[in-house]
Amino acid sequence: MKVNLRVGGLAALVLMLFCSSLAARDLNQDEALALRQQGVILPLEQLLQQAMARYPGSRLLEAELEKKHGQYAYEVELVTTEGVVREIKLDATNGVLIKDEED
Repeated sequence: MKVNLRVGGLAALVLMLFCSSLAARDLNQDEALALRQQGVILPLEQLLQQAMARYPGSRLLEAELEKKHGQYAYEVELVTTEGVVREIKLDATNGVLIKDEED
């Protein structure tokens, strides 16, 4: 019985490590700058304008560039004039809206 528990525990650990490698990874400013200079992603300013235009008068709370499954996306968090926090995700390579939801 102990052997089965150890094998099961090992399998769970391997699965957990595999799944965590698929999770989104936030990129730092140096990585973002290099990708922008290489023409891989659009300028943050352009995508921020696009996100903020969805909710005129909103205030920016946070913006992050992340990579998940080989795709780059900007996740923008803002608060609307009504006090609602929105999470907007845009494809960093072409500006296409991926999601817009209340956070």
